[in-house]
Amino acid sequence: MLRAERAISRRQLADAVQVHYQTIGYLERGEYAPSLYLALRIAEYFEVPVEVVFATEPFPRIGSAPASERSA
Repeated sequence: MLRAERAISRRQLADAVQVHYQTIGYLERGEYAPSLYLALRIAEYFEVPVEVVFATEPFPRIGSAPASERSA
């Protein structure tokens, strides 16, 4: 979400954090768990705490209703 909001391409982010651009796609789709080092580099790139970018609970899909609204 941060990448899209800031109009940064996968390749630009990948180059900045020194990984292959496909790795960024895997991360965004939840198909790959980053190392702590990579997670920290991505958070540093966006100048946000790592918890803003990564969490132990899955993030809701963009455009989906919050869980509290779905159960109502």
